[in-house]
Amino acid sequence: MSEEILWRNLRELPYFRAILRAVESCLVQQVELPEPVLDLGCGDGHFASVTYSDVLDVGLDPSIKPMREAQGRNAYKLLVQADGAISPFAAGTFSSALSNSVLEHIPQLDDVLHELSRVLRPGAPFVFTVPNPGYETMLSIPMISEKIGLRSLAEVYRGWFNRMSRTVNLFYEAEWERRLDGVGFDVLETRRYFSPSALKALEWGHYFGAPCLLVRWFTGRWILVPAKWNLRLTERLVRRYVEEAPSDDGTYNFYLARKR
Repeated sequence: MSEEILWRNLRELPYFRAILRAVESCLVQQVELPEPVLDLGCGDGHFASVTYSDVLDVGLDPSIKPMREAQGRNAYKLLVQADGAISPFAAGTFSSALSNSVLEHIPQLDDVLHELSRVLRPGAPFVFTVPNPGYETMLSIPMISEKIGLRSLAEVYRGWFNRMSRTVNLFYEAEWERRLDGVGFDVLETRRYFSPSALKALEWGHYFGAPCLLVRWFTGRWILVPAKWNLRLTERLVRRYVEEAPSDDGTYNFYLARKR
């Protein structure tokens, strides 16, 4: 299954995003999501389209441009452009929710979690993935800088990397549990994934994958030739990151919570 998921992602995404999304797909697929399902922060719909064989009920996102792309993927029965903190749904509308690599980008995090709790039914599962503080501390360039005494450079780079990736919320398990408990969720399970070596592959992929930006600008796609013969070497090089087992040094977290 992991090999198939990796290929689906490599055909459409730069390799550094493909490996992360493939790992996350394998994790969230293990959770049964009763209908109706809300995908909070659905973006362009790529993740849902490669992760699930069934169409999800609702995809919600504040940005119209990626949602136009999501519309073409036919991954949702309904797409709604709305702020996650002020959704147009009645209380208890959904029986489950998903949010993949979204919550780390949201400044008004507590408001969004409160609103999500409102629209979920009691007992509804909520599965989400987010980076943890290891996303900052295990970056390769800051680690090298600190080893040679350039601590200020390390901090500048970490700040820049977070701004570039629009990351504002980096918490470990206790803080997520506190915030979720405050809006009516119990955390049932959490696992760390994406090792420091995988994170470094993602970090350097932002630079080595720069040519993909040109392809995107001119063609609207990330991958110019999405054929196996073209991607075979890439697949062999990155497969090990997808096949890693969750570990305590993982720089991302998978969470399964339940609405009380």
